[in-house]
Amino acid sequence: MPGSDVLAAFLLAAAVFAYMPGPAMLYATAQTIARGRRAGWMASLGIHLGGYVHVAAAALGLAALFSLVPAAYLVLKLAGATYLVWLGARFLFGRAEIASLPEDLAALSPRRAFWESVMVEVLNPKTALFFVAFLPQFADPSAALPVWMQLLVLGSVVNLLFSSADVCCVLLADRIADTLKRSRRFERNTRRVGGGILITLGLNLALSRQ
Repeated sequence: MPGSDVLAAFLLAAAVFAYMPGPAMLYATAQTIARGRRAGWMASLGIHLGGYVHVAAAALGLAALFSLVPAAYLVLKLAGATYLVWLGARFLFGRAEIASLPEDLAALSPRRAFWESVMVEVLNPKTALFFVAFLPQFADPSAALPVWMQLLVLGSVVNLLFSSADVCCVLLADRIADTLKRSRRFERNTRRVGGGILITLGLNLALSRQ
């Protein structure tokens, strides 16, 4: 593994990136606002597990294909953007899930939030490019561990840091929601806010040049 000075710089840089407001934070916040705290936790878990797909891709060199084949990047980016817009539209125009379901079926909402979050993260090519650009700067080819294993370890640390920021957003969003008046109007408005955030994220991803 790299020396202690390099690792210290890595942790500092990773923490700065992790706690800068970004799409994953907004996504976890939107799920918490629209579906409740449990859905927010499951969304954070889904984003975290989806992140390991990109960590593995970076370690195995698969993410480098996006640089060599721009069409592959474009297809994945548009697929992810379309999925986000679709989720947001469901929040805006669909029925309130928790309020309209029996108690034994309400647990489906957090479960759905988990799988949706995994898909959102896996379909985000920007995450793949971040890992493939960021991690190799801190790998040491002369170290005892092979480079691919160093990338896996470093990538896992980065993923944990990013997930800690998502958890903070879930806690904050849930606290804010708890202080507001509970009513059908509040429920409709929170779903609209959550749906609007998701649609905005999808359009931003689709229209971005990178």
